[in-house]
Amino acid sequence: MQQGGGSETEVTWEDQQNINKFGRLNNRFHELEDEIKIAKETNENLEDASNELILADEEVVRFQIGEVFAHVPKEEVETRIEQMKEVTSKNLEKLEEEKDSVLAQMAELKKILYGKFGDSINLEED
Repeated sequence: MQQGGGSETEVTWEDQQNINKFGRLNNRFHELEDEIKIAKETNENLEDASNELILADEEVVRFQIGEVFAHVPKEEVETRIEQMKEVTSKNLEKLEEEKDSVLAQMAELKKILYGKFGDSINLEED
């Protein structure tokens, strides 16, 4: 492998495994960012629905279950929305934790790979 300085650095099997692991972690990082974005949007939508429900004057409201709308008592809908918000918040928390873990692993691999290859390897995104 040719470096910018003109010297050669041999890429060992272990180095290749680290490069591959970094690539997989980078892909997972981007997937997590997308999942986190969707979870945040879902949380916001549930919060909006909860606020709209507070303003509703009706005792029975339409609530979507699967692909069907059913007439459900307002109190039951409030309970269901709160449960859905809890589940989404817990999911969001888990995704954030996994993202932090992935970033930490990527930082460790960057140290190892940049330490060995210096400027001859580019792990940064454009």
